[in-house]
Amino acid sequence: MDFACPWSDPTWTRNTQYLLNSFKHWLGTELIERQGSPQQQAETLFKASSIVVAHGLQQDPIFFYGNLAALQLWHVDLPSLLEMPSRKTAEPVHRDERARLLKLTQEQGFVDDYQGIRIATTGERFLIERAIVWNVMNDQDQQVGQAATFDHWQRLVDRA
Repeated sequence: MDFACPWSDPTWTRNTQYLLNSFKHWLGTELIERQGSPQQQAETLFKASSIVVAHGLQQDPIFFYGNLAALQLWHVDLPSLLEMPSRKTAEPVHRDERARLLKLTQEQGFVDDYQGIRIATTGERFLIERAIVWNVMNDQDQQVGQAATFDHWQRLVDRA
């Protein structure tokens, strides 16, 4: 995969279609304006200003998608993100709450208006607000992961 242009990879483009189709299925609206080819849509989503991430269904789920805005927020490069368990975006003290969110999403198909505290690879903490979390389905309607998007967050300052 060309990490500078991941949308040129057929697997990345396919996964982007899964994200977009599943979002439309669960929420009844488009995540992005869908113009052009699937590859062009993959580029549009990667460059979108809203944060978009997705992880698989492993016992300890690993990210399989993160757009440029997510990479910048979490201070991570794409190769590192694609090897990272998604639980590492939450501090240990907040992981039970995160697990409850993922279980609720699993049961309902999606959750909107979620908020929670997350942590970047640098240790910087931030509160995400108005996030949407949804189950990602493939073309055979089999679940392949869960995704999240948000564009509201605020950095948290630790008190000394």
